[in-house]
Amino acid sequence: MSTATAMVTSPFSFFGESRLASIFKISELRQKIIITLLFLAIYRVGFHVPVPMINQADMLSAMRGSEEGLLGVISMFSGGSLSQSTIFGLGIMPYISASIIFQLLASVYPPLEKLQKEGEAGRKKINEYTRYATVLICLFQAWMWVSIIARAKQHGGYGLAIPGYDGFFWVFTTIVTMTAGTIFLMWVGEQIDEYGIGNGISLLIMAGIVARIPDATHSLLFEKGALRPSVFMLGGAGTGGDVSLEKIVVLIFLFISVVIGVIAITKAQRRIPTQSAKHVRGRRVYGGTRNFLPLRLNQAGVMPVIFASSLLIIPSGVLKWIPAEWASNLAHAFERQGFVYNLFYIVLIYFFCYFWTAITFNPKDIANNLKDYGSFIPGYRPGKRTADYLEKVIMRITYVGAAFLAVVAIIPSLISGALEVNYTVASFYGGTGLLIVISVALDLVQKINSHLVMRNYPGLTED
Repeated sequence: MSTATAMVTSPFSFFGESRLASIFKISELRQKIIITLLFLAIYRVGFHVPVPMINQADMLSAMRGSEEGLLGVISMFSGGSLSQSTIFGLGIMPYISASIIFQLLASVYPPLEKLQKEGEAGRKKINEYTRYATVLICLFQAWMWVSIIARAKQHGGYGLAIPGYDGFFWVFTTIVTMTAGTIFLMWVGEQIDEYGIGNGISLLIMAGIVARIPDATHSLLFEKGALRPSVFMLGGAGTGGDVSLEKIVVLIFLFISVVIGVIAITKAQRRIPTQSAKHVRGRRVYGGTRNFLPLRLNQAGVMPVIFASSLLIIPSGVLKWIPAEWASNLAHAFERQGFVYNLFYIVLIYFFCYFWTAITFNPKDIANNLKDYGSFIPGYRPGKRTADYLEKVIMRITYVGAAFLAVVAIIPSLISGALEVNYTVASFYGGTGLLIVISVALDLVQKINSHLVMRNYPGLTED
């Protein structure tokens, strides 16, 4: 009996010989995991390399508390750290922004639409354009950030550059350094895609989010190095901002609920019954079998949340440059992540859910494939009627999936306002950050499972 068969048939295989251990028995899979971990380790090392000629102590002091607002959202979704101005400070967000731009253009600009339909060669060309756009966006964003931190306080800046090193050469060097950092992260993501396992860009974002969880937990439970006394008290110590026992319980319940909800929605499917046509060859009848066409409830995954968050960064930055009171008030509303921010957030999540689903799911092609293979959906004629039915179904289930994403996305704002909990903490334990981590982790487990099952090993999620 082979080793693989023994592992499957033995009732104690899960405990006697861990399924996790079987991952490292496959040389190809082991190599992919090691390469992925190596690149993620390189990313974390660069995350702590500061930009030269900036007073980092003053930088941390000036930025203390800013992670609760829009800057924290930028850092979380970009995988960067603007509050420390590291070489990876811009993170991967410029690349995501460039990808959004070209995804939108490919649906309305005929030359790009034609390129997208050319298959692998067309996608490579669009990726090349995306890289060029990423460089331009990096240069602009780095210049904006450097000009703010170097500008004197009386002129609306932070004045954090070391005196004597805030000239043109320093500004140019810092812009090039931060741009190179983002381009390097983009390259790291592509190397993980090619030689590692999982989606490289998503793993970088997840690594940045997970790395912030210990700090968020520490800030929640500890103050000045000591455990908060209010943690063990009901109602805190008399002020709404204290972290009391019931708030801890709510956050734990929220964490468990979001984890269960995300897994359920990610795995949920709408199964459409299909049947193959019968045909007779000699005395034998072939076909006539019933199957299912699985449609995921959340076809777009976590991408709508990332796209919506990245676009909502723009209004706050643009409105600050308009010398009008209404623009200042609107910019403040976006920064506070209140009603206006959440309203636009929900609208953009719905838009990108339908947009991303329209790109990745083509009912007409699926209907034609069913027709070519001699299959049909009972009650609907092959061709246009089938395509119309599939489009109707996908529109309905996408609405439900988008509603779930929107609810999860605005949970941190609601919890932060209702319980007066630090927004950064709320975003990790019941919001978009948790959604991204779980979605990426499920995708990673699925890809590892495919390698295991292909070689007759039990998968990680098998019963």
